[in-house]
Amino acid sequence: MSDSISKAIYEKKVKARACGLLIENNEILMLRHRGIGTDGYIWSPPGGGIDFTEDAPGAVLKEFKEETGLQVAVEEFLFVNEYRDEKHHAIELFFKVRRLEGTVSLGKDPEVPDDEQILDKIDWLSIETIKSMNPNNLHNIFRHITALDELLELNGFFNFAQISIK
Repeated sequence: MSDSISKAIYEKKVKARACGLLIENNEILMLRHRGIGTDGYIWSPPGGGIDFTEDAPGAVLKEFKEETGLQVAVEEFLFVNEYRDEKHHAIELFFKVRRLEGTVSLGKDPEVPDDEQILDKIDWLSIETIKSMNPNNLHNIFRHITALDELLELNGFFNFAQISIK
């Protein structure tokens, strides 16, 4: 990702994000984002910015379609996560979602030009796979859980350990 695109879109701004947790067969649907994390990537659930004209559940529906090819239903609001570092500040609203239709396929971030996409992989990950990864390459919501169902039991406001920027 070019520095100008990254800085213009993501840095030095407070971003409101809506994210969905889709768990099927004891695995969670995750996307790998380039340019974040100590190894140059981070795995995170689908989600993204809330546009001025949409509500948070609507943003989850939009982001799932753009990033994963799936149509989902938002089942319930779970928790808020805030993270901050020297360049980024995001307030993330997490929702439990259920698949309605579609085939999982890697989509894209429409805010970024096609030749600079930050999404480079999509996969279903088990808790065992997640726990075997470097925590700096995972969204910070995974730092304090031992089972995927624990994510669905979180409620309230959290400020988990911060992500590392390469």
